[in-house]
Amino acid sequence: MNQAAAPELKTSLLDVGLGAAYELAGPWIGMESVRELRDLFGDLLKERFGDRVVLNGHPTDRLPNTLNVSFMGKVASDILSRLDGVAASTGSACHSGSVELSPVLRVMGVTPEIGMGAVRFSLGRTTTREEIEEVVSRL
Repeated sequence: MNQAAAPELKTSLLDVGLGAAYELAGPWIGMESVRELRDLFGDLLKERFGDRVVLNGHPTDRLPNTLNVSFMGKVASDILSRLDGVAASTGSACHSGSVELSPVLRVMGVTPEIGMGAVRFSLGRTTTREEIEEVVSRL
């Protein structure tokens, strides 16, 4: 093979690979069904807890698979200790192992009183409405 042709072939293979990945991921781009479940989750939490649950972040401009809420007057680690098997964590990923307010929540203007009850729930394309309802009932 001509060395000069190698970069063109490599680029072509990358283009083909990217196209194939897009075809596979296409139905999930935007993740509308996951976004709908995330919004349902938030609505069900509001129904059940009213003003005792607060959304952290923008109401619409946020990740479609993540719901970050604070439970007023609660400590997030206490909540998580009762949610074995649920994809959730306290604060942000960089908050792991810390008992302080997440730096991300602090920058967002969340007060420590609200932020200490922050739980970040992660949803995926296999998450079901029944699972969401079960988590809300366990809370």
